[in-house]
Amino acid sequence: MAIVENTVVYMDEDTVLEAFFAFDDSVSARRPAVLISHAWGGRDGFVADKARKLAGLGYVGFALDMYGKGILGADKEENATLMQPFMADREKLQKRIKTALNAVSLLPWVDDKKIAAMGFCFGGLCVLDLARTGVDIKGVVSFHGLLGAPDNTQGNKIKAKVLALHGRDDPMGLPEQVLAFQEEMTQAGADWQFVSYGHTVHAFTNSVANNPDFGTVYQADADRRSWQAMQNFFAEIFA
Repeated sequence: MAIVENTVVYMDEDTVLEAFFAFDDSVSARRPAVLISHAWGGRDGFVADKARKLAGLGYVGFALDMYGKGILGADKEENATLMQPFMADREKLQKRIKTALNAVSLLPWVDDKKIAAMGFCFGGLCVLDLARTGVDIKGVVSFHGLLGAPDNTQGNKIKAKVLALHGRDDPMGLPEQVLAFQEEMTQAGADWQFVSYGHTVHAFTNSVANNPDFGTVYQADADRRSWQAMQNFFAEIFA
């Protein structure tokens, strides 16, 4: 196995974006690709590491960029400032992540009939919104993603299979939001699964998350179990 890493620049109108991607160069055939959407701080080492791990599983891991080349938040305040324009304008968010979908589909190692997306926190919302637009991809996985529906996708049929991995005690995804999300997925005709991890709050996959007052705490069991659930999901949808 020889994991190759690189970056690729792509554009959303005048915004320059830079994705990190990784793949196993010992495989000659085109293979499935997985978009990876970052949390509210920007495209960082966390999602790059996920791209490498996906490459080891036989996929092209493509850590997309929602904010712009080199743009990273340094603290919660900066992160919130970067995320807010996309929360306020979900059409902008959906357009931005669709540019990443187009960019990954053009990579020569990618089977463009087998593309999925996964995301963490804000990135979870991004991939759920991608599915909500009705794009014809295989599936999306949300890790402790924000669940609130946009106001511009009602009536769309969701073609992508959906897996949401969620902390039962996540203060950013309360039980009433979970129920609303499940009803939304049902009404949209989605093939959906929702997994709740007990005694688990937000950001449970992030090993440096340790802020109980903010509701973000790493949970090793949920991290391990959710990654396994993701692998099972990809094995099914890419078969």
